[in-house]
Amino acid sequence: MSYIEIFILAVALSMDAFAVAVCKGLSVSKLKISHMLITGAYFGFFQAFMPLIGYLLGKQFESLITNVDHWIAFILLGIIGFNMIRESREKDDDCECCKNSEGKFSPRVMLPLAVATSIDALAVGITLAFLKVDLIPSVSFIGVTTFVLSAIGVKIGNIFGSRYKSVSELIGGIVLIAMGTKILLEHLSLITF
Repeated sequence: MSYIEIFILAVALSMDAFAVAVCKGLSVSKLKISHMLITGAYFGFFQAFMPLIGYLLGKQFESLITNVDHWIAFILLGIIGFNMIRESREKDDDCECCKNSEGKFSPRVMLPLAVATSIDALAVGITLAFLKVDLIPSVSFIGVTTFVLSAIGVKIGNIFGSRYKSVSELIGGIVLIAMGTKILLEHLSLITF
């Protein structure tokens, strides 16, 4: 997997966190830089940590499923992508994840949000184990990308509202499906990139 593909994957994975960050921005009347940094730190850390766990789990079973790893990558990325697209199509004017948080950025509020938005990254980490990527640069890049986009998402949410929440989830879902399809087609020798 090239660095450009890792970047695209990082952006796609961060779209759930970005959408929740937009909601967090909506939940505060007076935005502070600390709100952006706290949100970015929580989401960035867990978006890096979950693929690391997934990668380590995937390595444990790599020898058992080497012949079908491309199908697993295709299915996992497809499921995650379709789920993100489905969520983007739901008509929900309020940001459910932040409705009861009253703009709080405490660990009690942020930890569940960070874990919930990074569960998909766990499955992607399993996929990364089969693709034989450089682990530390990859998860670091995913974490930093998510940190930056989440911090920006808080600002966007505070200024513009929730207009970009659905669009970000839709784009992230499409990109993940496209990456899963590309992996499958490359392994089946139908395309070469």
